[in-house]
Amino acid sequence: MNYKKIARMQLVDFFIRLTLYIYPNALAIFISKCRNFIASRRFCYLSGNALAEVHLEKPFYISGYKYIKIGSFYSLPGLRMECLDSFAGEKFRPSIKIGENVIVNFRCHIGAINKIVIGNNVLIGSNVLITDHSHGYNDKSDIEEEPIKRRLYSKGPVVIDDNVWIGENAAILPNVHIGRNSVIGANSVVIRDVPAYTVVAGNPAKVIRSIH
Repeated sequence: MNYKKIARMQLVDFFIRLTLYIYPNALAIFISKCRNFIASRRFCYLSGNALAEVHLEKPFYISGYKYIKIGSFYSLPGLRMECLDSFAGEKFRPSIKIGENVIVNFRCHIGAINKIVIGNNVLIGSNVLITDHSHGYNDKSDIEEEPIKRRLYSKGPVVIDDNVWIGENAAILPNVHIGRNSVIGANSVVIRDVPAYTVVAGNPAKVIRSIH
């Protein structure tokens, strides 16, 4: 029997139990809630949405505050939301508009150089990408360039209507309009418009049934 290893484990266990008295879990949760509340209110004021009901959980990354308009929004940790107004010397006029009662799960990325509109009562699963642009045209004009050095290019805006449910790991790509009351299946890649009252899935996403 390795007595030294057992002794080390007992010592580590003692210090862990000691920290629970010094810094109890209830206190940790309270401090975390305070940090999230302050960060959420800062976002509201920086983005000019002082009256919005916003709940952001750290960590998150947000840029281009002044281009973001929100009604009510709840996000779990890992959100990356950015409006880029310039890249590689080129200027853009980005916009992200989010309606009421929009819920975003873990590690989602919403990026705009053009326009992204998300309606009311939209539920977004974890690890979802919503973007209105890509690095370059991806044709002969720039394919020899390193991807990071290619111009940012938007084929068109992304519009997501009310009551849409987007499953985990889905990607919503540029120039797409998702109709109301539709469902985007997990792991789907949406490259074309989605009719209202339909379920789509796959890569590329296709209609698999209508909702009657």
